[in-house]
Amino acid sequence: MNIQWSGVMPAVTTKFTNEDTLDLVNFELNINAQLAAGVNGIILGGTLGEASTLTVDEKRILIKKTVEIVKGKAPVIINIAEQSTTGAIEAVRLAEGYGANGLMLLPPMRYKADARETVTYFKKIAKSTSLPIMIYNNPVDYGIEVTLDMFEELIECENIQAVKESTRDISNVSRMKTRFGDRFKILCGVDTLALESLLMGADGWVAGLVCAFPQETVTIYKLAKAGKTQEAIAIYRWFLPLLELDINTKLVQNIKLAEVATGIGTENVREPRLPLVGKERAKVLAIIEKALKNRPKIN
Repeated sequence: MNIQWSGVMPAVTTKFTNEDTLDLVNFELNINAQLAAGVNGIILGGTLGEASTLTVDEKRILIKKTVEIVKGKAPVIINIAEQSTTGAIEAVRLAEGYGANGLMLLPPMRYKADARETVTYFKKIAKSTSLPIMIYNNPVDYGIEVTLDMFEELIECENIQAVKESTRDISNVSRMKTRFGDRFKILCGVDTLALESLLMGADGWVAGLVCAFPQETVTIYKLAKAGKTQEAIAIYRWFLPLLELDINTKLVQNIKLAEVATGIGTENVREPRLPLVGKERAKVLAIIEKALKNRPKIN
């Protein structure tokens, strides 16, 4: 499948039952809500997907189930976050066999690779597969920045096609566009910088709060790309307190609470994560409840 690397691509949560098994009923409910809103791809196994807690078999089930649900309406993209090159190549091989259409690729985990090591890692993985790849550039959380010079070296890998831009530096969108034109599609990976990034020329938005609010997220994207900036800003300003729930160590718990509030998820998480309690929970619920009370009407 050819991936356009544009529009809104939700980094979906993984749903669990009370018995800590995959909850495919609520998972399908949420995926269908994303598709109904018009998202442009489904990303599995990221931080929001609690990937570090999933078994290989659970990843297989999630990929196959998502492919079954979307029926070709949108690409299914799996996050690859591994500690070794051989481990990453094996994860890619399995994902390809399960039916994934594309990859979101992180630098090596745990070990802080230098530029030469990181580029070599990316190239070897890219050359092991025909699947299209989006590099996840998030030095804030993962300690390794993929610089413009590194992207220059990656041009030779035709299937490295996009970047999830999470450096928190909006000017990076302009730097990438100036240096590479449209060679690498740019998708904002930080919810609280999404509209700003789109207005600076980003091609898409890898979103978190879309998991609970798919229609609002897609509408902001469409308005921004249609040049209806003031209309986009109005919804975005309403959305911002919710979007800030994504920039938090408890983002999974926060967003799952929001999914409960909008009727498309549960708050079950997998340990060591635990559901929010006390003042922390009350604060998040107050933000969600205020947003729902003032939720804009989307035509």
